[in-house]
Amino acid sequence: MSGSLWLYAAPIVLLSLSNVFMTFAWYGHLKFKAAPLLLVILASWGVAFFEYCLAVPANRIGHGVYSAAELKTMQEVITLIVFAGFSALYLQEPLTLRQLGGFALIAAGAALVFYKG
Repeated sequence: MSGSLWLYAAPIVLLSLSNVFMTFAWYGHLKFKAAPLLLVILASWGVAFFEYCLAVPANRIGHGVYSAAELKTMQEVITLIVFAGFSALYLQEPLTLRQLGGFALIAAGAALVFYKG
């Protein structure tokens, strides 16, 4: 992958991976409701550490070619995509048409941030 292409792709790849970790940190414990809350918080912090190890470089690299607003918008859309898969596959909570419609509206708003017209 050429250097300039990597500058555009790296934030997407790194933010996608970081969101997998963060989604597990925020929602993975929902399958373990009997676990003590303090233990869940500490475990989530441990998982979130790896999210930061990916998100910080993603934003540092990405800010060379994207604005901060574009990076944040990208992160939010990636979060929804990762969460949709996590919800259906890990939590066994399929998304409803209403939820998917809401996510689509958020994605449409995100498109405005990237629109150069």
